[in-house]
Amino acid sequence: MYPVLFQFGGITVHSYGVLVAAGILLGLWLSRRRAAQMGLEADRVWSLGIYMILAGLAGAKLWYMAESAGYYLENPAQIFSVNTLQAAGVFYGGFLGALITGVLYMRWAGLPALRVLDAYSAPVALGHAMGRLGCFSAGCCYGRMTDGPLGVTFHSEYAASVVGVPLGAPLHPTQLYEAAAEMVNFAVLVWLGTRPAVAARPGRLFAAYLVIYGIIRGANEFFRGDPGRTMLPGGFSLMQAVSVGLILVGVTLWLRSAARPKAVAPGRV
Repeated sequence: MYPVLFQFGGITVHSYGVLVAAGILLGLWLSRRRAAQMGLEADRVWSLGIYMILAGLAGAKLWYMAESAGYYLENPAQIFSVNTLQAAGVFYGGFLGALITGVLYMRWAGLPALRVLDAYSAPVALGHAMGRLGCFSAGCCYGRMTDGPLGVTFHSEYAASVVGVPLGAPLHPTQLYEAAAEMVNFAVLVWLGTRPAVAARPGRLFAAYLVIYGIIRGANEFFRGDPGRTMLPGGFSLMQAVSVGLILVGVTLWLRSAARPKAVAPGRV
């Protein structure tokens, strides 16, 4: 756990930001390459990625502040505070912001939405895996206490002051759970992209991403211990409800793709 990568004068470079930025750039590069293999306009797909990233960052912050609406209503000045700006935000807020922006841009640019979403599916999983490594370095999105062999103990007082991670107690490394699962998600999506029955049906890769990630996040929520998550009756979280929604949408999209005409199968990553 190294929340601060290095300091230069009065500037602090955080490991979280570096890893997230690396994941974004890698995802953009891979999606551009994948788009070209699918016969899409690579430059427009690249521009789409930039707009989606900006919208995703805004959406993640807005969802984060919505979950803590009471605190921000009582302390409106904190909306633009350093702590809020440094906070990771909520993935689903970023996902929805990016998705809405992506749909609007694709309609404006005349891009085939399902095929573009297919091109982005594996890169998003890979970038998200790197982002979760950033979460682990920062100590955010931490897990519940555990006596199991996989428990990790954080010791950084700086991280505790910024994200509130408990120190000196073994916790489930939920960040690493999700990072590892997303790497598996990435590998599965790359493999599925080489299967003719999947590659020839626009939307199936994206459908698979929705289902796999919905399962990953929904399961990982059982091990999360960080406060501030919206909880529902029965001990389930809002994120688990959204995960179920993603799975249902993914299954529906997969089944509906069988009724569409086959497209030209894309090349290998």
